[in-house]
Amino acid sequence: MSKIFGYINALAIALAVFLQVAPASAADKLTLVLDWFVNPDHGPIILAEELGYFAAEGLAVEVIAPADPSDPPKMAAAGRADLAVSYQPQLHLQVHEGLPLKRVGTLVATPLNCLLVLRDGPVETLADLKGRRVGFSVAGVEEALLATMLKRHGLSLDDVEMVNVNWSLSPALMSRQVDAVIGAFRNFELNQLEIEGVAGRCFYPEEEGVPAYDELIYVANPETMDEDKIARFLAATERAIVYMVNHPEASWEIFAGTAAELQDELNKRAWQDTLPRFALRPAALDAGRYARFEAFLVEAGLVDEARPVEDLALEVAQP
Repeated sequence: MSKIFGYINALAIALAVFLQVAPASAADKLTLVLDWFVNPDHGPIILAEELGYFAAEGLAVEVIAPADPSDPPKMAAAGRADLAVSYQPQLHLQVHEGLPLKRVGTLVATPLNCLLVLRDGPVETLADLKGRRVGFSVAGVEEALLATMLKRHGLSLDDVEMVNVNWSLSPALMSRQVDAVIGAFRNFELNQLEIEGVAGRCFYPEEEGVPAYDELIYVANPETMDEDKIARFLAATERAIVYMVNHPEASWEIFAGTAAELQDELNKRAWQDTLPRFALRPAALDAGRYARFEAFLVEAGLVDEARPVEDLALEVAQP
């Protein structure tokens, strides 16, 4: 009889253990490809994982840093990833090129891009760019941004020399290879210059005629995406953002503690500068913002005609 009770007790214990681990093992897998290596721009994603918010939503999120920053939207379009972090300006062009993508959430809700110059350099106003060299990394949208900014000061792209500096924006500026760079992130390159003992100045596109846009967004293939999983992902990252706003220092410590390479002055400064720019409601869609940027691209000659917002973005219903 004691053996029978022993078997029953063992079975009860095994069942209890199974019930405890079953929810974790049954978590839905979601693959997210970042736009670049992990940095403070991805704070809500990392915090949602570290604080257990993804697990609370029944998700096991695999976060992948791409080998090539142009790959993430292509991977999402091809169904090789559930979500990708991308950029609103690029999304417009990619949809016009035929990629099956839509914005399903927002990560950073303000532009980060700026035109960066040296504070002690020859450029005090945008009008001073006449006859100067401007470095860039990505053709297309950045040229359209610069053209619009110059237009307000009586200049055009013909008045400057564009130089492809291949992602070496700060080094090209500090070495005075160029007089300005477009595509610098105000939360990174500006801090990078200051740490190197060089003062910089940003000119902001949204203050110079360019319509405001979402810098970083989540994109997915609307034909293959799992809307329920995405909704739970966005709910978890929204919860993480609330924590970050309420506990900025503690959230920085958690984020920096995930990798030694994050624990430096540049990342700490970038964290502080990025914190107020995260989308407080990542699922919410500002349709007017997408319509205005479409109109901007038409006017800039980068697309032939404006696509309706529903071709570009959707608002995922929250659980």
